[in-house]
Amino acid sequence: MDEKRDNADQFLPRFDAAGLVTAIVTDADDGSLLMVAHMNQQAIDLSFESGQVHFWSRSRQAMWRKGETSGNGLTLVEMLVDCDQDALLVRVRPAGPSCHTGRLSCFYRRLNADGSLTFVDAPPCSDQAAPHS
Repeated sequence: MDEKRDNADQFLPRFDAAGLVTAIVTDADDGSLLMVAHMNQQAIDLSFESGQVHFWSRSRQAMWRKGETSGNGLTLVEMLVDCDQDALLVRVRPAGPSCHTGRLSCFYRRLNADGSLTFVDAPPCSDQAAPHS
């Protein structure tokens, strides 16, 4: 237990070695899980400043605003931090599909015990999915 973080009224993020925290993104209106990404301090600051959610892309090693290529941005409603301040819950209002595949959520397949995957969500909303939109 980290009393300093657990009971703090200040944001004292516990960034990982790469300077990132996990960001769990949900729809502010219906609570559905949309995506999981990563944020550094700059992404957090830009999200609050602009009202549009920004992330750090580990694959591209670059900052990106969700929707900058697809138009399917995420308007920030609020950010909640977990007890030890190493993860964020980012509540948003999405402007379209959240997944780069064109699906509403990035979580569209169930992992079965035998290692197979079952699709549990509708097909993509459009054929114009953009990588890391």
